[in-house]
Amino acid sequence: MLEQLGLTAEQIQFTPHLLPIPRGILSTIYLRFREPQTQASVAQVYHSFFAGSPMVRIYDHALPQIQYSVHTNYADVGFQVAADGHRAIVVSCLDNLLKGASSQAVQNLNIMLGYSEAEGLE
Repeated sequence: MLEQLGLTAEQIQFTPHLLPIPRGILSTIYLRFREPQTQASVAQVYHSFFAGSPMVRIYDHALPQIQYSVHTNYADVGFQVAADGHRAIVVSCLDNLLKGASSQAVQNLNIMLGYSEAEGLE
């Protein structure tokens, strides 16, 4: 994550949660921004980056919950920017049994054959 985001280790903290649930992965990521950000500016970055990703759902004004991603092929991402604009919490969740290697293989095959990326997965 540090490499892809261009951050230092002091700017991000990643916490995967171990929960008593049969399936799903919930992660919490803590960020510090160099320059103050707003909820809208962070939302614009996420929407722009994931614009071509039909299996990613962005939650602009709420944090995602495992219960809504379980039994789906979606990766749900939500965030909350602190009032000072220098910090944010990002929460992601997905169903690791559906969003695992088999669904990735189907998505990749769809792309290679020119089908919609989500074909057969929604």
